[in-house]
Amino acid sequence: MNSHTIDTAMAKRMVEASAILGVSIIGQPGGWSVVLKLGIHEKPLGAQRSDRPRMWRSLDRCVDYLKKELHIARFDLLDATNFSDVALVGKSRQDASERLRNAHEAAAHDKWFREQVEIGLAEADDPAAEWVTNEEANTSWAIKRAELLKRAERVEGSVS
Repeated sequence: MNSHTIDTAMAKRMVEASAILGVSIIGQPGGWSVVLKLGIHEKPLGAQRSDRPRMWRSLDRCVDYLKKELHIARFDLLDATNFSDVALVGKSRQDASERLRNAHEAAAHDKWFREQVEIGLAEADDPAAEWVTNEEANTSWAIKRAELLKRAERVEGSVS
């Protein structure tokens, strides 16, 4: 398979082997991309799980990523000729923030649910626990249901 980009894992291995001869940060409409020089060839740093160039909306984040992830702190070129933040207007990551919020809510609910199960198991294991038969539960709910129906009829009669 002929790849047009270099993924982060491969770039890390190339940095360790001193195979990357130069790094350029190129401004584009909507963000910044990175081009790695390998001998006479140049290839862009790829996006995760695709063969497309990776883009950063912020130059600071691009440089931070190169320094922290790839351990590259020196750049041959910073070309902002074609950079335009016009493509950034209105572009937001609402989907990502909503996904994160949902994940946090799910984790909180999971934690609460597991705590409730633990409490229930502890109560069930308690030798002093009082057990109710199915017949007793059905009788209790029948009485409760009849009381609720009477209350509803009284409220309905007073509203009419």
